[in-house]
Amino acid sequence: MSNVDVLVVGAGPVGAVVAERAAAHGYQVMVIDRRPHLGGNCYDSKEQGVLVHRYGPHYFRTDSDLLLAYLSRFTGWIPARYVVKASHRGKLFPIPVNRTTLEEYFGIPVRTPEDATRLLEQVRVPFAEPANAEEFALSRVGRALYEAFLLGYTEKQWGRHPRELAPWLLGRLPVRIDTDDRYVTAQHQVMPADGYTALFQRMLAHDLIQVRLGVGYDDIRGRVAPRVGIVYTGPLDEYFGRDLGPLPWRSLRFEFQAHEQELVQPCVQVNYPDADVPYTRTVESKHVTGQRHQHTVVATEYPSATGDPYYPVPETSAAALAARYADRAGEETRRARVWFAGRLAEYRYLNMDEAFLRGLAVWEEIRIAQSRPASSRTSPRRGR
Repeated sequence: MSNVDVLVVGAGPVGAVVAERAAAHGYQVMVIDRRPHLGGNCYDSKEQGVLVHRYGPHYFRTDSDLLLAYLSRFTGWIPARYVVKASHRGKLFPIPVNRTTLEEYFGIPVRTPEDATRLLEQVRVPFAEPANAEEFALSRVGRALYEAFLLGYTEKQWGRHPRELAPWLLGRLPVRIDTDDRYVTAQHQVMPADGYTALFQRMLAHDLIQVRLGVGYDDIRGRVAPRVGIVYTGPLDEYFGRDLGPLPWRSLRFEFQAHEQELVQPCVQVNYPDADVPYTRTVESKHVTGQRHQHTVVATEYPSATGDPYYPVPETSAAALAARYADRAGEETRRARVWFAGRLAEYRYLNMDEAFLRGLAVWEEIRIAQSRPASSRTSPRRGR
């Protein structure tokens, strides 16, 4: 354990990228993760022969040619079409809201972008500066669409009313005046041909990387003294023993149900915004994994206030506390060469492509800032 240049805490997107880059540049790397597998929340495995995303759907998309080229070293790709619908009062509507959603919900012709723009202008509730997620949503789509598709879903997902949450939360959801029913419009929308777990396995299959699963940071804290530094991707407050108070996190619980037919849903994801449905969405990964199998599996997702942290809660009080922890993290980087990176460690929402890009950026920070005395450095071997 003494022969370590870089200690990476967490084997998800950020950690895997940093570990791979460090090893490719000749540094000895140790990767630890308290879960028994690689990939973090991107981990996938088979349920009765069907490949499923174990921690919720992961739809890889990016506008970055650089990122796609980098990850293509470790995986082939298959094209993916991510389509999401919302089930409201027994009927399915395209999500995000588009012209088809408007036409089917209001029961009137909405044939052109101009028609959609006029309708949205009629129904929206103007707010010069929305103060919360509810006001932002009302200013975009009006009360009827907000209550049908966003209010109940948001309350279930976050355990809070949208009035308690930051405006940007619902600002992430586009409103379209065309009929594009794709969930995202990024230039590259693909899935790893062999799944995410295989991608991470290949990224970390380097003779300068040792991986220890089932090992948390507290298990080895103080027992490893990496010569370059530490990349920490775990919960921000946990690193500091929550001594400023706990940050609020939102967790998830999943139920997987196998079906003896090829497909059950009309698309990969169906949202359930109605308040009388206890879960938020069902996901049938087989729509986008490219797998051919006579059976399918549907995952049902239940948000929870307890369990592993998945999402930082976007409320004002949490942002203030997170900022105090972030100040301490900055000091820790300067003092002890610990870099905090990723959704949990920075207490901010990141899409998957953003997490991979964050890993590349952090590695560059480490590479530039690395100033160890030459006498203490292991001679880097030429990487791949």
